[in-house]
Amino acid sequence: MHLVGGVGDVIMTENGEDSSPSHPCSVVPGGTFVGKNPGTSEDKKRSKAPLEELRTSTEDGRDLENKTNPRQPRPPLLPRPPGLGKAGRNGSLEGKIKARILMNSQESLTDPNETGSSTDSLKEDLKTPLGPGVFPLAVKNGRGLASGLPLAPPARSPVFRSRGHSLSEYERRPNNDTAEQQVKPAKGRLSPLQLTGTLPALEQSLASATLRTANRIDRDCMDYGMLARVERGERLHRNLSDSRLLDSNMVSDSTSVNSMRSTFSVLNPIRPRDVRNRSFLEGSLLGNGALLGAEELDRYFPERRVGIYIATWNMQGEKGLPKNLDDLLLPTDCELAQDLYIIGVQEGCPDRREWEVRLQETLGPYYVMLYAAAHGVLYLTVFIRRDLIWFCSEVEHSTVTTRIISQIKTKGAVGVGFTFFGTSFLFITSHFTSGDSKVYDRILDYNKIIEALALPKSLPDTNPYRSIASDVTTRFDEVFWFGDFNFRLNKDRVGVDSLLSQTVGMDMEPLLQHDQLTKEMKDGSIFKGFQEAPIHFYPTYKFDVGCDVYDTTSKQRTPSYTDRILFRNRQADDIKALRYTTCSSIKTSDHRPVIGMFQVKLRPGRDNIPLGAGQFDRSLYLEGIRRRISRELKRREAIKNQGSSSICSVS
Repeated sequence: MHLVGGVGDVIMTENGEDSSPSHPCSVVPGGTFVGKNPGTSEDKKRSKAPLEELRTSTEDGRDLENKTNPRQPRPPLLPRPPGLGKAGRNGSLEGKIKARILMNSQESLTDPNETGSSTDSLKEDLKTPLGPGVFPLAVKNGRGLASGLPLAPPARSPVFRSRGHSLSEYERRPNNDTAEQQVKPAKGRLSPLQLTGTLPALEQSLASATLRTANRIDRDCMDYGMLARVERGERLHRNLSDSRLLDSNMVSDSTSVNSMRSTFSVLNPIRPRDVRNRSFLEGSLLGNGALLGAEELDRYFPERRVGIYIATWNMQGEKGLPKNLDDLLLPTDCELAQDLYIIGVQEGCPDRREWEVRLQETLGPYYVMLYAAAHGVLYLTVFIRRDLIWFCSEVEHSTVTTRIISQIKTKGAVGVGFTFFGTSFLFITSHFTSGDSKVYDRILDYNKIIEALALPKSLPDTNPYRSIASDVTTRFDEVFWFGDFNFRLNKDRVGVDSLLSQTVGMDMEPLLQHDQLTKEMKDGSIFKGFQEAPIHFYPTYKFDVGCDVYDTTSKQRTPSYTDRILFRNRQADDIKALRYTTCSSIKTSDHRPVIGMFQVKLRPGRDNIPLGAGQFDRSLYLEGIRRRISRELKRREAIKNQGSSSICSVS
């Protein structure tokens, strides 16, 4: 048996025994020592004793290892000392193979082209058994001469599981055939992997489908939940505000929630230099680096579009509010909530504050009330995501009364204007004159509102060259006008009922041909420059309270599209309508609420505007969250009592 080594090294013989360097030996070219075993039988017995102890300790260690938890990391196995007599032949053979594995892995790591395949070279080595008396690698004091690293097998990581399996198969092979036991160097190489196509672009929006999918737990990894319950005994602590998130498919347990919170943040690091130099509240005349500039806008809205949800409802002055407003603000068939919620009410309930608290309770802790304005029984409320309040300017409002002789201001308009980043918004809710034939009076109401609504006040006009002094709707980039316009269908009740019975699907074109507002807008006498999304819902007026039947009183009022949402933009295609429908589940009034969802184009701005500095109604926020928690606790208590109650009967 040949061994490459230096002077003073332990020399291995054919029998796997060691011999002293003082024994006679011969040197062949290449520095190989060849010697015979001069040891006696007593030496052999003495060498077998430590071998048996080593085997016993190794087997005990393996038994202990098998009893450990398979999910816990295992320490690396220690190498077996070479040359422990004849009985250690198999152990030395295992050391040879593991040494060769280590050498191949080191060659692949040091390969500058990274084309080596240690797995393939290992397979080739295993196909070629080693002959007796031949060592594939020189050993010196338990270390490889080529690398100087210990000949310890690699840690039992998943990468080496296939290798360990192959090694055990090799050990089970018979080692009797000596004809083919020769050394064959393994130099197998694989060509580097080449991409077959370009990688898809990663969306940077927090609401993008790509990031939502990235936060999902794979179906084949659902044992995370089992590990959390079985091994650690942890329970899922669900926050009331995060109940929808945990009930959805985005996450499956507390582990994934914690990983989402700890590995991703929308906050950019702040340098001390920026803290010293930048002052957002004082403003920057240059758009570069501004709080409302392009950099901040792209961080929060990579597509530069904000989601707006608008709801308008004539409440008929009812004191009792619906028990649940989720269907009004959070429809179940909508995938995502919007960034801004604007709610306009006509003939609102007497307790306006109670109405606002109910809205805050429904929207929850993710939203805050940016502003609220009222004109008599006309209410206009603006809610915004709480992490977006820093990009809003100060909010201004104005009101107009169209019926002066009335003590209770039921007819008129209230408008709210502000700037979000570099885009100015105007929201108007109004209630026009009622009556089937009073079309001209309604046109007068419109003209009075656009002339008398005094907005903006201190906010700068983003595009003064396109503004008209006599029309408030031209002084803002994006305008939404909604409310009870009271325009009717120019057809009697019998004719309208006949058209409704002949309606196929949601095609309302036969009815809209008789709509007064559609006709006046085409003639250009009202709402100049405004648009309306296609109508695919039934008339919203006039219902019997509490049911889906149109007016059955003696007046037999004609069903009409009195409640509408219109929009106007300075730049073409700035506003995109996503949804336009009614909320048929709320039946406490003779009107059905109308809701609309829109995507609006945003533009970067400058800090030369009076910023709102994160102002919102804090007391309303706290009261809404308190009620939300109380409602959830009552619901859980009711479920618990219902499950524990039982009825006993004695016969």
